[in-house]
Amino acid sequence: MAKARVNGIELDYEDGGRGPAILLSHGYSATGRMWTGQRPTLEPHWRLVSWDMRGHGQTESPDDPAQYSEALTVGDMRGLLRHLGIERAVIGGLSLGGYMSLAFHRAHPEIVRALVICDSGPGYRNADARDAWNQRARERARDLETRGLDALSSSSREMQDAMRHHRSAQGLAHAARGMLAQEGASVIDSLPDVRVPTLIIVGEEDPATTVADAREMNAAIQGSKLVIIPQAAHIVTIEQPAAVSRALMDFLAAR
Repeated sequence: MAKARVNGIELDYEDGGRGPAILLSHGYSATGRMWTGQRPTLEPHWRLVSWDMRGHGQTESPDDPAQYSEALTVGDMRGLLRHLGIERAVIGGLSLGGYMSLAFHRAHPEIVRALVICDSGPGYRNADARDAWNQRARERARDLETRGLDALSSSSREMQDAMRHHRSAQGLAHAARGMLAQEGASVIDSLPDVRVPTLIIVGEEDPATTVADAREMNAAIQGSKLVIIPQAAHIVTIEQPAAVSRALMDFLAAR
C-alpha cells in the first residue's frame, strides 16, 4: 500500500496494473482490500486504484468530526486522482463506495469514463426513510465508541479482515455520522442525468431493499446494465470474486 497527502490528510491506497484507470471505493467499515479478488483479472488490462476512506483502514482518522462528509470524501477521490496524474477514470464502489461514486459523478461528470455500482443504493427521497437510515448510522457510531473495533465482529470474511486493518474505532464512528448518514436527495435525483456507461451489480441474496435499489437505478440510468450475482449477499466482491471479475471485464471490454 502507498500513501498520498490529499486535502490535509494521509490516504492509504493501492495502485496496480496498466492501461486506463479505475478508481474503486469500499463499503462502510471495510477497506480497499475488498477489491483484492478483482486485481488478477483486471490488472493486465486496466490500472486499478483502490483506497481507504477517511476513518477507515490505514488512512488517517481526523479527530474533528466535521472532517467527515460526503463532500470531503468526493474531494479525497478527486485529490487522489490528481495526485496520481489521472485525468479520467472509471469510477466505482460497493455499498457506501457506490453511493460516493454516484456523488462523485454528480460533482465531476467530466472525469467519469464509466460507473460501476455494487450492492449499493442511491439514497432516499423520503425524509422519514432517510431519518431511519441516519438513526441506524448513529447507532453504529455509538456502538463503536462503546465497544471499539469489537463492534465489527461478524462471520463475514471481509469484516474479519477489516478488523485487522483499521486504525481507529473513533474514526469509524465519525465516518458513520458524517459519511454514512445522508442529507437530502441530491444523489438519487441525479440518476437521470447520468450519461456515461454504467454497470450495476448486486448479490441475489442481498437484502430485498438493496436488490430493489439496484433495479431502481437500472431503470433510472439510461442504458445501464444490471447484473445479479447468484449465491452472493452484500459483499459480492468477496463472496463471488470470479463472477464479479467476469462482469467487470465484460462491461469494461467495450470502454
